[in-house]
Amino acid sequence: MAIIRPFKAIRPNTKFAEQVASKPYDVLSTEEARTEAKDNDYSFLRIIKPEINFPEQSKFDQNVVFAKAKDVFDNFLKSGVFEQENQDCFYLYRLIMGDTEQSGLVCLSSVADYENDIIKKHEFTRPAKEQDRIQHVLQTGIQSGPVFLTYKANKKVSELTAPVKEQAPLYDFTADDGVKHSIWKIDNAEIVNKIREAFEAVPATYIADGHHRAAASAKAGIELRKENKNHNGDEPYNYFLSVLFPSSELKILDYNRVVQDLNGLSTEEFLSKLAEYFSVIKIGSSPYKPSKEKSFGLFIDRNWYKLSAKEGTYEANHPVHSLDPYILQENVFRKLLGIEDVRTDDRVDFVGGIRGLGELEKRVNTGEWKAAFALYPVSIEQLMQVADSGNVMPPKSTWFEPKLRSGLLINKIR
Repeated sequence: MAIIRPFKAIRPNTKFAEQVASKPYDVLSTEEARTEAKDNDYSFLRIIKPEINFPEQSKFDQNVVFAKAKDVFDNFLKSGVFEQENQDCFYLYRLIMGDTEQSGLVCLSSVADYENDIIKKHEFTRPAKEQDRIQHVLQTGIQSGPVFLTYKANKKVSELTAPVKEQAPLYDFTADDGVKHSIWKIDNAEIVNKIREAFEAVPATYIADGHHRAAASAKAGIELRKENKNHNGDEPYNYFLSVLFPSSELKILDYNRVVQDLNGLSTEEFLSKLAEYFSVIKIGSSPYKPSKEKSFGLFIDRNWYKLSAKEGTYEANHPVHSLDPYILQENVFRKLLGIEDVRTDDRVDFVGGIRGLGELEKRVNTGEWKAAFALYPVSIEQLMQVADSGNVMPPKSTWFEPKLRSGLLINKIR
């Protein structure tokens, strides 16, 4: 069963909510974060990307940077930009992007569930990135970015949370990217208890987005557990901030790739070698967006090609080896381009599907990248199947939109 609990959220005063709310720390570079927060003293980026509080080109160690994050947070709390609930609550967070609408329960998930694989993972984390967030949690004492979890839709949970949206929301605004964010507070003790009980029938939850945030919060909690001689299991650090969305409401976008070179091959030689693994059809200048699994778009030398994986070039019944990102990784990147590890090789980069095929063309046409590959999105069912099997997906297999905003609900762990 999935263990969840309500919490006394620290959240922005209503009049500051829209200014505080920021994109997640890991979708922006330092330069992009600096630009976004330039004219906004209340941006939560000043806490989750605290290096932007210092002049450009500054040299400082991590302790100084994270100490600044804590200072900014403490000042926001003292000055009334943030305030804390006086009772434990759940929250309902709705996002609307175009015709996509999804509503998730904001709560605390259990570190023990993370350790015991009741919270299931589908990708590896990078140690350096994980350590960065562990130190951020430990030095600021807060969990500032929610982990995006999903679960197989549960009728009882839906029945309990649906009426909440009939009330007036705490926050209701449309961000500059066109996504509408609405949050409701659930403070009725009876409803809170019923929601907790309903999740006891949910056998597992799955990390959709935020593997590094989840790992960092869990490992920070484990570290604090070891330091506490009077540990009893009920301390705040035994839980981490999360938003749980029913899988039926989620939409995964494609996660595309660009490569810098063809490993010494000419375009003609590359296309010829591709034909060993794919049916290759030249489309021309019109963009080709894959419409089904095992189909890929290739953009090279200002032309698009349709690639269809040939039978026998992949393991159709394997939860990972049958995935499109794996087929591309093995049959193209590894065998033809000599890219053994896409997580660490600078010759490959990843482009979220939200940017569209035009972004792929743009990158290749600048000459910085030689070719681009458009993929068909992995399904939420495939994600769950991989996680249930104990395997992991290839890096950058899923891109979720819309993104949760950080800073609207914060969990203080010490």
